Amino acid sequence: MMDKHYLTPLFAPSSIIVLAGSRDGADELPGQARVLHEALRASDYTGTLTFLDVGTSGTLADLAQTRADLAVLALPPQELAAGLELAGRVNCRCALVISSGVDAELAGQLRKVARREGMWLLGPNSLGIQRPMLRLNASAAGPLARDGSLALICQSGALTASILDWAHNNGVGFSSVISLGPHTDLGLAEALDFLANDPRTQSIVIYMEGIQNARRFISALRSAAHAKPVVILKAGRKPAGTEAAQTHSAAIVGSDDVFDAALRRAGAVRVRSFVELFSAAKCLASRYRPVGRRLGVITNGGGPGVLAADWACEIGLELGRLSAESTEALAPKLPPLASLTDLIDLSEEAGPEHYRAALDAALRDRGVDGVLAIFSPKEGIDGTAIANALAEARRLAPKPLLASWMGDLSVLAARQLLRDAQIPQFRTPEAAVGAFGNIASFYQNQQLLQQTPPPLSTLVKPDIEGARLVIESVLAERRHVLTEMESKTLLAAFHVPVTRTVLARSSHEAMMIATQLGFPVALKIDSPDVAHKSDVGGVVLNVHNGAAARDAFNDMVQRVARLQPGARVNGVTVQNMARARRGREINIGMVSDDPFGPVITFGAGGTMIELIRDRAMELPPLNQFLARRLIDRSRVAETLGEWRGAAAVDREALEQTLLRVSEMVCALPQLREMDINPLIVDELGAVAVDARIVVGDSAQASARGDGIGHGQYGHLSILPYPARYEQVWPLRGGGEYLVRPIRPDDAQMVQRLVRELSPESRYFRFVSQLAELPPSMLARFTLIDYDREMALVAEHRERVVDEEGEVSYKQRLVGVSRYVTNPDQTSCEFALLVADDFAGKGLGSRLMLSIMDVARDRGLAEIQGLVLATNPNMLKLMRRLGFEVRAYPDDPEFRLVVHQL
Repeated sequence: MMDKHYLTPLFAPSSIIVLAGSRDGADELPGQARVLHEALRASDYTGTLTFLDVGTSGTLADLAQTRADLAVLALPPQELAAGLELAGRVNCRCALVISSGVDAELAGQLRKVARREGMWLLGPNSLGIQRPMLRLNASAAGPLARDGSLALICQSGALTASILDWAHNNGVGFSSVISLGPHTDLGLAEALDFLANDPRTQSIVIYMEGIQNARRFISALRSAAHAKPVVILKAGRKPAGTEAAQTHSAAIVGSDDVFDAALRRAGAVRVRSFVELFSAAKCLASRYRPVGRRLGVITNGGGPGVLAADWACEIGLELGRLSAESTEALAPKLPPLASLTDLIDLSEEAGPEHYRAALDAALRDRGVDGVLAIFSPKEGIDGTAIANALAEARRLAPKPLLASWMGDLSVLAARQLLRDAQIPQFRTPEAAVGAFGNIASFYQNQQLLQQTPPPLSTLVKPDIEGARLVIESVLAERRHVLTEMESKTLLAAFHVPVTRTVLARSSHEAMMIATQLGFPVALKIDSPDVAHKSDVGGVVLNVHNGAAARDAFNDMVQRVARLQPGARVNGVTVQNMARARRGREINIGMVSDDPFGPVITFGAGGTMIELIRDRAMELPPLNQFLARRLIDRSRVAETLGEWRGAAAVDREALEQTLLRVSEMVCALPQLREMDINPLIVDELGAVAVDARIVVGDSAQASARGDGIGHGQYGHLSILPYPARYEQVWPLRGGGEYLVRPIRPDDAQMVQRLVRELSPESRYFRFVSQLAELPPSMLARFTLIDYDREMALVAEHRERVVDEEGEVSYKQRLVGVSRYVTNPDQTSCEFALLVADDFAGKGLGSRLMLSIMDVARDRGLAEIQGLVLATNPNMLKLMRRLGFEVRAYPDDPEFRLVVHQL
């Protein structure tokens, strides 16, 4: 960002006013005000600190001369609104309210005051903030933490104090400590936004209990996790399933599972306990990042080494094995009884020189991504000297190095030495392995986040209007559960293959329909009140003649009337048995979560679904890559290849069905629950045999975000590809080009565009001589969050004639314009790039006008950018488009160009 972050006055203020009663009588003040005074006095803040007492005469005269970035308030609840107004009067840009127990009504009043005064507000119900680098302790959370690179966001005041106390004893330092509570104005998303851009912060840990705005949270988390590791501990894990669930999927999937799926999609890591959170914090504080899941284990005792190996296997890690070359070089330097098979077992006689040699080999070996050194106390062996060998190795270690010094009194000095060397150390091997596993998961999730998936197959457009009419007619009858016929009609509107189904209202009709369809057939009860047909004998399979169809109808209707007397029965549906005798039964479902909205599920289907409880899930929208990963995470995936004599299934048909379901979920906000069960899939394709869909009023699926420019997608946590911004434009000099939003599969075309630029054009755009984009930057440019940024590409079809005169057409990207929303959510920063051979053809103007239209549509008020003063063509274009060109005080080599939208 060109300007300082909008929350800089809050988290890096140069001046503060404190409204917390009289400084002279601080010892007599109530709880939090007294603690705040003590904290500020003890921390020796580097900026200007002014204490104001609104009850003292002469204060108003002083106000005329007072200016501050931040106001910190610790006042009785009845005085908070007046205190905020006073802070606004002295032009404070941000306010921090340290309090507890403020209810939603008063919190709303304070929010209104802050907005009227033009201030950003953290609180109420916050314990405050700490910024150790600035020697700032504006909190009631205890003594100032030591300086470090780890940031903490915590939604519990009590746990904030506990974590800081733990950190003090474990040598962990912080760049920021941010305490949030219920009803705070600025929340998790805003804190993440600041920390993502904070150069002092290398990694982030979060303790959270709830989310105010799912889309903004996911968007901010995705942005932060792109830049640095984020580890989250969430409280309030709900049991999976509720009595109100009307489909198998909703009964099996709990909101905690959905939270896991959301974090995975955002690239963050989740831990399950405070022990794991502390372990992850130790690893993050060391500032090493694993680049894989292969952990090398060095030990002087076989038992502890085996415990580490077992736990590594349990949590999906691999043991890092030394190469033959490394083993051959290391063996002569170790005691005679040492073993180098899976573990580096140095034997009980191992001393510092043996650990030193083993560490050197493991840290150099390409088959090892991180190293765990375990020490068990032995008679005559100096554990502190061995710890010192680790500390020496740590200085040059290119990989994560962890330690587990087992025992108690005899290893206290060694543990302190490891702590001082910033080597994460643990009392047990399992805790150390778990810590490595959690941080390695960050790498794995980043790999998932940064993939550039293959292009989507071209899908035939669905009949969305027809689907909406079906839903509207059901809701008009004050029903919410669709019949099987209605559910299959909805699926068919989105081109999901379904078995042909006809409703019979009498046994005679059932016999005639079955005969016309051809045997064998299946009969199923059609009732809006029967959730699971098999439970009441409402399914009969493999009916082979007309008489059997007639009898099955009568028996089924009588059985349902006996087992569920109040159920309304429309009749019985008749359909052909699915063709696939060796097909696999799959369940594709959808559940609605609060606050994340719709979630797509995938797993084993059929009558055993709730016993098997196979359920992988993903937030929509899906693309082919995400659909493939969703299938792979399920247990039933193991049966989709050649299995028990059956041929491998058509995986592409399965992926296409998931894409169609994703399309349904995105286009129809009325969907609440869905089961396609079973979906039969074999080598010939997939077909939906049965389906059950639950709908509700679309108003219930209220916007997950701020409602600006989201249109029909307000029910989603992640915005889908915004196809509405696609436009075809004529090219000056002949031909045409398509302007459309960027997609992940554009990565290689973007790379080609950059490679083919002249050095001058490349420098004007990137202020660098880079020849091509590195993979991380390429992923960041193409795998974007449409909620907070937009990139439009100009796609031109090139006519190519080969040596034999054959003509073909090749797609090429010839320009890109983009904006990124500034954290103030009212302005954005743009960038523009046009291929050299397409300059002067009106492409730059069109891309800029188009990206400005998108920004305007999103409700943004201003677009701005930096242009090198030595780039006259770009400055000329900006003036022609109505941009104001200004000097840029921070760097005279640039000009700031600004346009009001």
